[in-house]
Amino acid sequence: MSSLCFFFVQRIIMTPGVKQVKKAGMSYKLHEYKHDVRAESYGLEAAEKLGVAVERVFKTLVVEDGDGNMAVAIIPVSCSLNLKKMAMALGVKKINMADKVRVQKTTGYVLGGVSPLGQKKRLPTVLESSAREIATIYVSAGKRGLDIELAPDVLVTLLGAAFADLSSSS
Repeated sequence: MSSLCFFFVQRIIMTPGVKQVKKAGMSYKLHEYKHDVRAESYGLEAAEKLGVAVERVFKTLVVEDGDGNMAVAIIPVSCSLNLKKMAMALGVKKINMADKVRVQKTTGYVLGGVSPLGQKKRLPTVLESSAREIATIYVSAGKRGLDIELAPDVLVTLLGAAFADLSSSS
C-alpha cells in the first residue's frame, strides 16, 4: 500500500520593501488579499478585506516642494494629508502632491502599491504621530493586495523617519 504525502508550500512574496525589513531582521507579518481593480480607495479596500480598523492602515503619499525635492508622508487611510503640516514637518514653505509618473520612477512602485519601504531612492519620510498610539500598523508591502504589518517604531527606524501631526480628518 502506498502512502500519499501532502506538502503545503507557503508562497513567499519578496518585494523590495519586504526584503528591506527581512534583511534588517525586524519583526513583521505579511497580509495578502485579492485586490479589486474597481476599488476607489486602495487603503480602505485593504482595511475592509483584511478586517482591520482603518486607523491601523496607513497610506504612502509622495510630495514635492517647489525645487522638485520629494518626500514621503505616511498617514491613516481614513485621513487626508494636510499639505501645510507636511511642509512644516519638512521645514519648507510649500509642497504639492508629486506627479504620479515621477512617483513611480522614483519609488519603483505602481500607485496603489507604493510602499514606504524598499524604494529605489530613499526619500525623507514623515509618519503621522497618531501611529505612536498603535502597537502595529499596516502599510503597503510594495504591490496592490499586499500589506505589511509592523510596529511604528520599526518603520521609523528602517526609514530614518520622523513623527509629526500631518493629517486632517476626511
